[in-house]
Amino acid sequence: MNKIEFKYTPYDVTDKDILYEDNHLIAVNKRAGDIVQVDDTGDEPLDEKVKKYIAKKYNKPNGAFLGVVHRLDRPVSGVILFAKTSKALERINQLFKGREMHKTYYAVVRKKPYPEAGNLVHWLLKNPQKNVTKPYDHEVNGSLRSELNYRLVGELNGYYLIEVDPITGRPHQIRVQLSTLGSPIVGDNKYGYPRGSLRKSICLHARKLQFIHPIKKEPVLIIAPVPHDGFWEKFEGMMVE
Repeated sequence: MNKIEFKYTPYDVTDKDILYEDNHLIAVNKRAGDIVQVDDTGDEPLDEKVKKYIAKKYNKPNGAFLGVVHRLDRPVSGVILFAKTSKALERINQLFKGREMHKTYYAVVRKKPYPEAGNLVHWLLKNPQKNVTKPYDHEVNGSLRSELNYRLVGELNGYYLIEVDPITGRPHQIRVQLSTLGSPIVGDNKYGYPRGSLRKSICLHARKLQFIHPIKKEPVLIIAPVPHDGFWEKFEGMMVE
């Protein structure tokens, strides 16, 4: 399999990247290739970019508070939520812990999944040295139970669009669980696709995030437009809102 190396291009978060913002929360449409928090690559993480955006927008010379409440893998695009206050951070963490945050992803694969819809349960064991997660059909030492629902949405030119609703949130969960169907995500050569993507991405997009606002107690629905790369746009009309 060909290994595709990431070549990071720095940029600043602007208004067009923001999907939702109020006094407590801010949601960003993450670009594939971004890291959410600092790692050993030395690339500027998304949380630092959002801090800069807030500090500039609201004239905060001493910087801005920003709490990371969940993550997306580097090659994945889509909606990611941050907390702007410690109170919101604590309450959003409780919503995630209580599985009260409903997330919807879309994935593109080349092999039609069989069955076309279903529920997948595995026990996932991550190798932190290799950054690879292995699925098991039974519990093993150190593994985490992982569950998702999926369904085939449509087909276009030999590519299949799958809607995924993860019930748990485990490292690489959607990527590895779809690969157990023999339907690895396009571009994801880490989990079985024959080649990597020259666009530094895999065809997995975090489309929607739905929850009850932890402070306002109002329903919130955040939808992330797909990347404008000449490929994803062809599938957007199939996505259910």
